[in-house]
Amino acid sequence: MNASSLLRKIGRSGLESSALGLGCMGMSDLYAHSAARDDTESIATIQAAIDAGITFLDTGDFYGCGHNEMLIARALAGGERRQQVCLSVKFGVLRTPQGGVSGIDGRPGAVKNFAAYSLRRLGVDVIDLYQPARLDPAVPLEDTIGAIAELIKEGKVRYLGVSELNSEQLRRAHRVHPVSAIEIEYSLATRFIEQDIMPTARELGIGIVAYGALSRGLLSGTLDGKFAPNDFRAHQPRFQGGNFARNMEKVEALKAIAGRLGVTPAQIAVAWVMSRGDDIVTLIGTSKRSRLAENLRAVDLRLDAAALSELEQVFAPGAMAGERYDAQGMRLVPR
Repeated sequence: MNASSLLRKIGRSGLESSALGLGCMGMSDLYAHSAARDDTESIATIQAAIDAGITFLDTGDFYGCGHNEMLIARALAGGERRQQVCLSVKFGVLRTPQGGVSGIDGRPGAVKNFAAYSLRRLGVDVIDLYQPARLDPAVPLEDTIGAIAELIKEGKVRYLGVSELNSEQLRRAHRVHPVSAIEIEYSLATRFIEQDIMPTARELGIGIVAYGALSRGLLSGTLDGKFAPNDFRAHQPRFQGGNFARNMEKVEALKAIAGRLGVTPAQIAVAWVMSRGDDIVTLIGTSKRSRLAENLRAVDLRLDAAALSELEQVFAPGAMAGERYDAQGMRLVPR
């Protein structure tokens, strides 16, 4: 099935997207393989995704310190593919020359500066969906959101997005300007949004862009727990020591279900997120065409009641061991 056959309305603002979106972060940053990145394969993957009907590309200006945006620009060169996609851009994370994170900047002047650079790197006149990657604790949420609202009035941004907000923050942002989508982690392994964030988004008519559908590869069933020092998973609690061992017990159960259904664990994980509502865009993060093809097959997968019941038992909310970020990262996200 072509991914565009499942077009979804994202919020009440008029934004539409395919049910699957392509997360481009790993093409430039944060995973060990990014250090030996293959730009040619990444560009081919982006183009193959668009040709297969994916209409949502997710990036951030801090992914590879601008590299990811320039990579997308190369993939969209020529103009035809640009008209087919929604470009979703996150901003605000500050990087060090060594590749680390030094803070968050949500000041209104900085927001417009970030947007100016993103527009130039992407080679576009307007960003479709623009959002702070994290809130700046030193800046009122209303000021940051207000700056994006001004960019929308100026015609430089089409829709307002937010990322990793709690329910109360989401309501505050929506009062400043209608929010089209909230990007937030959601998967079989990470279900905290079901308690109040998801209901609030649906009450307000805000779409959900779900990243981490494979829990950073955990639900693919291919990880062995050995991560290079430059792979950020090496420093996240869910992938360390006893936590990783306990989580792999869940993954083994997922692999057993996949075996009975004749599919891969990754396909089940993606299909499960897609099944949670027609207001959800499920991001698949890959830099290789082979993995893209595997994930695309999840569009055709319909999980029956027995499979859904078993998944619910194995991956009940809170079943996974370890937080999704380290202590510093958890201070900037809801839980």
